[in-house]
Amino acid sequence: MARQNNTKTAFAFLVSLFFMWAFLTAMNDILIPFVKELFDFGYTQAALVQFCFFGAFALMALPAAKVLEKVGYKKGIVIGLCIMGIGALLFYPASKAVYYPLFLGALFVLATGVTMLQVAANPYVAVLGPSKTAASRLNLAQGFNSVAKIMAPIFGSTLILAGMEGLPKAEQASAVQLPYIGLGIALFLLAGVFSFLNLPDMKDLDSQIEENQVDHTKSSIWEFPHLLLGALAIFMYVGAEVSVASFLTSFLGEDYIAGLKPENAGKYLSFYWGGLMIGRFLGAAILQKVASNKLLALMSVLAIIFLAVGIMSTGWFAAWAIILVGFCNSIMWSNIFTLSIDGLGKFTSQGSGLLVTAIVGGAILPLIQGTIADNVGLQISYVVPIFAFIYILFYAAKGYKVGKE
Repeated sequence: MARQNNTKTAFAFLVSLFFMWAFLTAMNDILIPFVKELFDFGYTQAALVQFCFFGAFALMALPAAKVLEKVGYKKGIVIGLCIMGIGALLFYPASKAVYYPLFLGALFVLATGVTMLQVAANPYVAVLGPSKTAASRLNLAQGFNSVAKIMAPIFGSTLILAGMEGLPKAEQASAVQLPYIGLGIALFLLAGVFSFLNLPDMKDLDSQIEENQVDHTKSSIWEFPHLLLGALAIFMYVGAEVSVASFLTSFLGEDYIAGLKPENAGKYLSFYWGGLMIGRFLGAAILQKVASNKLLALMSVLAIIFLAVGIMSTGWFAAWAIILVGFCNSIMWSNIFTLSIDGLGKFTSQGSGLLVTAIVGGAILPLIQGTIADNVGLQISYVVPIFAFIYILFYAAKGYKVGKE
C-alpha cells in the first residue's frame, strides 16, 4: 500500500513538470508575433524562435540521457528545472539590449532544461504502472500539459502582445521582462520542491516491465525498427503541432480569414490547445478499451481533412478548421511514444532519449512552413503539416509493428 501511495504521489508531481514545460513551450507561439512586430521580421525570421527552441532537443537530448544515467532521474529533474529558470531570467538582458540573438540564446538555454525534463518524465510516467495502460497514463499527464497550453496564450497575449503597436522598440521589448522573471522564480521554487521529494527509483520501475515483451536478442536501440520509425513519427507530429500553432495568430489576422488584431488572435490559441486538453482527457479513458494505433490512425485522418478545409476555404470556417487540428493532435504524442518504446526493456531510457531528440521536428517544419508562407502564401503553407500527418497515418497502420512481426 505504501508503495502504491508513493507511485501516486510521484505521478502527481510529475504532472507538474508536464504543466511547466508545456506553458513555456506554448509561450513561443506568442513570442513569434512579438518578435515579428518588434524587429519588423518576415515569417521565416520569426520562425527562428521555434527553430532555436526545438533545435535544443536535437543537440541536448542524448547528452541529457547520459546525465540522467549518472546522477539519477530525481537530480536530473532538479538540474533541468534550474536550467529552465536560468533561461527564463535571461530574457531580461535580452529585452534590455533589444537584440534578437540574445532572445534566441535565452530560448536555447530554456529548451535545454525542458529537454532534460522530457527525457526523464515521459518514460517515468510510461513505466509507472502496467505497460498495457501506459498510453492512457501518458495521455492523462499530457491532459494537464494541455491545461498549461490553454493558459499560456491568454497570459502571453495579455502581458506581452497587448498594446505593442506604436510604442518605441525599447518599451515593446520590455513587455517580456515581468512574465519571464516570474516564470523563472516559479521554476527555481519547483526545483526546490523536487529536491526534497522521495521518488521511486527508475531502475526498480524498469524491472517491472513484462519479460515476455522484451526482445533479449537486441544489443542496441538501432536494432528496433519500430522505434526508429516512431522517432520519425515524433519528428513529424511535433513539427506539425508547432507549425499549426506558430502561424495561427497571423492566420487569424489575415483579412480573408478573421482580420483580428494580434492580441485578440493570440487568445484563440487557447481554443487550439483546449482541443488538445479535451482530447487527451477523453483519450485517457478511451485508450482503456481501444487500441492506441487505431485511435492514432483515426486522428491522423481527421487532421488531414481539417487542414485541407482550412487551405481551401476562407473566413471563420477556415479558421475553425485549423483550430480543430488541436483536437486531432491530442493523443498523438502519447500513442506514438508508447508504441515506440514497447518491448525495449533495458533500452527504454535510451529509446526515450532518441524520441526526445526527434522533437527537433518542431524546429524544422515551422521553418519550412514560414519559408512557404513568405514566398507563396500563409494559407497554402499549411500543406506542410498535411504531409506530416500522412506519415503518422502510415506509422499507425503499419510502422509501429515493423520488426516485431
